[in-house]
Amino acid sequence: MVGEKTEWESPLYQMVVRQFNKAVERMKLDPGIVERLRYPQRSLIVTFPVKMDNGQVEIFEGYRVQHTLSMPTKGGIRYHQEVTLGEITALAMLMTWKCALIGLPFSGAKGGVRCNPEQLSMAELERLTRRYTAEITSMIGPDSDIPAPDISTNEQVMAWMMDTYSQQKGHAVPEVVTGKPVSIGGSLGRYEATGRGVVYVITEAAKLLGMNLNGARAVIQGFGNVGSITAKQLAKMGCKVIAVSDIKGGLYNPKGLDVKDLINYVKQNQFLKGYPQAEPITHEELFELPCDILVPAALSNQITEKNALKINCRLLAEGADGPSTLEADQILRDKGVLILPDILCNAGGVIVSYFEWVQDLQNYFWTLKQINNRLRRILTRAFRNVYERSHREKTNMRMAALMIGIGRVVEAKRVRGLYP
Repeated sequence: MVGEKTEWESPLYQMVVRQFNKAVERMKLDPGIVERLRYPQRSLIVTFPVKMDNGQVEIFEGYRVQHTLSMPTKGGIRYHQEVTLGEITALAMLMTWKCALIGLPFSGAKGGVRCNPEQLSMAELERLTRRYTAEITSMIGPDSDIPAPDISTNEQVMAWMMDTYSQQKGHAVPEVVTGKPVSIGGSLGRYEATGRGVVYVITEAAKLLGMNLNGARAVIQGFGNVGSITAKQLAKMGCKVIAVSDIKGGLYNPKGLDVKDLINYVKQNQFLKGYPQAEPITHEELFELPCDILVPAALSNQITEKNALKINCRLLAEGADGPSTLEADQILRDKGVLILPDILCNAGGVIVSYFEWVQDLQNYFWTLKQINNRLRRILTRAFRNVYERSHREKTNMRMAALMIGIGRVVEAKRVRGLYP
């Protein structure tokens, strides 16, 4: 029997389980199945050596967690110095609810390596990736568990993973990962998918609020893949992006930032710091700026009871996984803020990853227009399902999204039964 204290404990895991508990309290579910879903079905911890450029060997710790095996699993790989088993487990759980909510034929998984990728050369990063992939090969596969990019990983990392796995199989297996370069079986639109999806969901929510996006002020925390694409797409729609931030700090221009110029600056300088056409601001000040749309697109637990009272927006769109605590949720709802939950708002990435997997399996590739249209259609349908459930159950969007996702996973568990 799984005990009260487990090796998965972490602040993010505790928060995700609390969300789960709160949702299932409102649902009449089989308690045996509910108990099984509080914990991951399979967890792998690996330690492995990597030869550094200076000739020394360093030992790294990596993880791959599959939350439930009702269906093949799907989930990203992140490289970050704060990666832990508890964090990876929480993210795998969120991915399970996300896939079920959207209607994808996957359960949730997640992986990662505890490291600081900024301190690694490209050659060191490649050696780390290839060794980590070799260590988790027993868990991943095109029919069982399909990794994808996450924080500090990209299409190059996915290419190394695909190549390493293929070398062990003796032939090319492009469908083993998603988020690859197009030249080796990647999908058009995958890089932009998460940020584009965030904007699709914001567009639907703005209709509910009667908010005109043309001229609406947007603040975005995080300027990586998700944050930069979200900023770019919002600017295209006429939004005024007045502030952004990354790990080095934030930038503010009340007249609006030139997002294209900012993206080019980051390509050349890696970080936002030093950009001349804006005032530097702190992470704390960024959250306090009056705006219409706030997009946390960085790490988890960024919005808590300590800063929620100071947030001044109408719409909070969670581009990151788990950026808001339950206490912050309540404070923001009391202030009249509409929260677009992570498992809905940032689902664009896994949707187009699914498209990529399907295209690889069929060896038949779609146009960018087809991909974006299908992405928008799926997210629009999911948004309406969540809104209708929240209205019917008289609850908030997060609880409605969780209830839909959890309910579908429980049904899958029920029909498969218990073995033996």
